[in-house]
Amino acid sequence: MTDGAGGAPVAGGAAEGADGAAGAAGEILRLLAERDETLAVAESLTGGLVAAELTAVPGASRSFRGSVTAYATELKHLVLGVDAGLLAAEGAVNAQVAEEMAAGVRRVMGASWGIATTGVAGPDPQDGQPVGTVFVAVAGPAGRKTARLRLNGSRAEIRRESAQTVLELLSSQLRENARRQDTEQHGGI
Repeated sequence: MTDGAGGAPVAGGAAEGADGAAGAAGEILRLLAERDETLAVAESLTGGLVAAELTAVPGASRSFRGSVTAYATELKHLVLGVDAGLLAAEGAVNAQVAEEMAAGVRRVMGASWGIATTGVAGPDPQDGQPVGTVFVAVAGPAGRKTARLRLNGSRAEIRRESAQTVLELLSSQLRENARRQDTEQHGGI
């Protein structure tokens, strides 16, 4: 994972598998419930896998608002508000598109947090990007964060790893946000 789209890409496959995603989903929902915050998901290449991981956790309805699977490029603009000029110029596989998807689903669903996935699972390249190029993003109260991934493996492995990574990115942001709030509440001590 990177701090932004310009950092070093992450390489890998689905080594941790579904258990890693399920664990992250449970932790995310616990943290959100503790804070009375909510989450919405925008997915492209993952086609609902992220939402499925979240809704597999008992009690998910307390914090999970819903999801949009905007697989078609024009839906990223029409439903999520991604800039049409950006999509026309850069295509859907782009860090800024991922950020705008996350911010858009957060806005559309009235959620505290939004997360998004966009990329190329294969079998063919898309928008000038090779198979395994993925962008995941988080939009929340403290801003946005994006990660660029370079994944190897089958289509299914790329999709699974993308879902797991966006959940891990959100989990990291939630923990960082909690530390920031704790520091502010206790005067920096």
